[in-house]
Amino acid sequence: MDPKYEPLFTPWKIGNVEIKNRIVLCPMGGTSLFGWMEPNHFDKEAANFFLERAKNNVGLIIPGIAPIKDTIGGRWLWKNKKMFEELKPFMDEIHKTGAKLFVQITAGMGRSWAITDHLVALHNNAFLRAVAKPIIDIPYQSASPSVLPSRWSDKVTCREITLQEIQDIIDAYAKTAKLCMDAGVDGVEVHAVHEGYLLDQFTLQYTNKRTDKYGGSFENRYRFPVEIVQAIKASCGKDFPVSVRYSVLSKVKDFRVGAVPGEEYTEIGRDMEESERAVKYLQEAGYDMLNADNGTYDSWYWAHPPMYMPLNCNLDDVAHIRKFVDIPVVCAGRMEPEVGAKAVEEGQIDGVGIARQFLADGEWITKLMEDRLEDIRPCICCHNACFNMTHYKGVANDQSIHDASHIARCALDPRTMQTNKYKIVPASTSKKIAIIGGGIGGMETALVAAKRGHTVTIYEKSDKLGGVFNAAASPSFKEKDRALIVWYQRELSKYPSIEVKLNSPVSDLSSINADEIVIATGAVANKLPVKGSERGIEAIDFLLGEKEVGENVVIIGGGLTGCEIAYELYLQGKKPTIVEMKNDLIAVTGVCLANSSYLRDFFAANKVPVHLETKLSEILEDGVSVIGKNGKTFKIEADSVIMSVGYKPAPLTSSGKRAHTVGDAGKVGNLRTVVWNAWDVGMKL
Repeated sequence: MDPKYEPLFTPWKIGNVEIKNRIVLCPMGGTSLFGWMEPNHFDKEAANFFLERAKNNVGLIIPGIAPIKDTIGGRWLWKNKKMFEELKPFMDEIHKTGAKLFVQITAGMGRSWAITDHLVALHNNAFLRAVAKPIIDIPYQSASPSVLPSRWSDKVTCREITLQEIQDIIDAYAKTAKLCMDAGVDGVEVHAVHEGYLLDQFTLQYTNKRTDKYGGSFENRYRFPVEIVQAIKASCGKDFPVSVRYSVLSKVKDFRVGAVPGEEYTEIGRDMEESERAVKYLQEAGYDMLNADNGTYDSWYWAHPPMYMPLNCNLDDVAHIRKFVDIPVVCAGRMEPEVGAKAVEEGQIDGVGIARQFLADGEWITKLMEDRLEDIRPCICCHNACFNMTHYKGVANDQSIHDASHIARCALDPRTMQTNKYKIVPASTSKKIAIIGGGIGGMETALVAAKRGHTVTIYEKSDKLGGVFNAAASPSFKEKDRALIVWYQRELSKYPSIEVKLNSPVSDLSSINADEIVIATGAVANKLPVKGSERGIEAIDFLLGEKEVGENVVIIGGGLTGCEIAYELYLQGKKPTIVEMKNDLIAVTGVCLANSSYLRDFFAANKVPVHLETKLSEILEDGVSVIGKNGKTFKIEADSVIMSVGYKPAPLTSSGKRAHTVGDAGKVGNLRTVVWNAWDVGMKL
């Protein structure tokens, strides 16, 4: 192992519990050992997930939130004794690996509960609420410190939680923690004075307008999390460790408006002065660790940083509050092992919190220890499968019920938390497989097929692998995407049964000698039939550096690609303007609010012109003519115009030969749909 990583592999203590190394697998929604959007139970899929990572050298595991009261069915967690009986032998297996595990318990989400449009209807209709209550109690799930607007829907107002409900939650924490302790769990984590969840809403002045003992003064606002830890200690003893998930700074300017990195703003949530006081107060109350980062759901990109956020984005703030406490502090947020190791060595933090990298590659710590960094599949911060709650104007949370109940999956590895559905099963007969197209879909299909025992040939028309993902990975902030392409190329080279033929276009499938053919030819850009269209630059040509642009650039299309191009242009010092027909930017399913809200907030903070509900009429020599939502035509001057108006499948016709289609060649999607579809096909070949 490289000596620079050695500080990560030193022991430390949380209370009296010793942790073998400084790497903390941070909690992720959907990885609860007690289920998620279903009646609480011991979740064997999650248990498998954590046991495999424990075997791969993680120090401390903190599973995703366990609601103190069941989301579906409304049963208190502590009432399911059988679940805790099943937990005990699992803890024995975890301890055999040398890892430790804390169970994270949540008081609730309050106004941050990510309701869909269907649940909005339930929330606002008394009759439907009553009918649904035995299954899902909408008003309970979104109950907040005060009457507050939902983070997700401007049609929903969240009710104020009652004093009795607060007391019931405190009591339930104590009972649940005791059952965890008796089952061999090493500690519990209170969720959360963090990310704008219910307990955090109590602590923040902009969300707590109560006039009773839980509102007003600093002490009153922090009373709820204080009474929880006191109740746990009274039930479990002072030596049973209790961590708290904690946001150092809220990074909020207004309801649903966050502050992007480097922006000057007025904090309406927790500022640093209050945070310095709060961490000492929480330590004095009995908390044994701070599991820290920044942000709330109003500034979600701090707690769930997309690729646009700086690496190690929360470290400076977390390291600052470490000076004010004697208990250990963990920092999360795009943490790099090298930077984390140095921060531990210098005493800035005690543990390095990492979450979604464990979804993309459960063996990454082992690979780091064995100096095999190039073998680590990188997390690219896309959130396509792990947390794809989508929000845009007029839509609360555009997420399917299936996805809502199956978060913490991975776009890059469908086996993550889905081992019963996606697996490598050796083929009964080895076949010759031809794959037309060497993009992500083609490469992933090749790997699955080769692992199953097939012989594979990839035919790629260009001089390099990666397909359209080479363009997607080209912006300066996509370093992890570029690393992913390199990872794929390296993985392919490990299999002698995979042959790659570059500069090998295929137009006639009848010339291919293979038992099975896979079409992975991707998609082509849509064309707008407008006057002057020949003056426009295709997004892919700009991204690949094949066409240069001037200083003032109009981007036609405010979807994800168009917004990322505008963001890259701004970072280059140019002046982008976005023209979008819809009523909001990135108004599509599958893009996490953490990602989309960053771009929206960034453009607003930096005064990047955005014209919504505006249609392109003509591309001129010195700009564009567009039609605004009022029906009036106006001109936007520009040196260059980039067209980013979506793609359509470009499948190769089979010419009578049976073929399978993978990825965008069948239906345009995102990285998750491409990779998962490659497995769907690859497992059947």
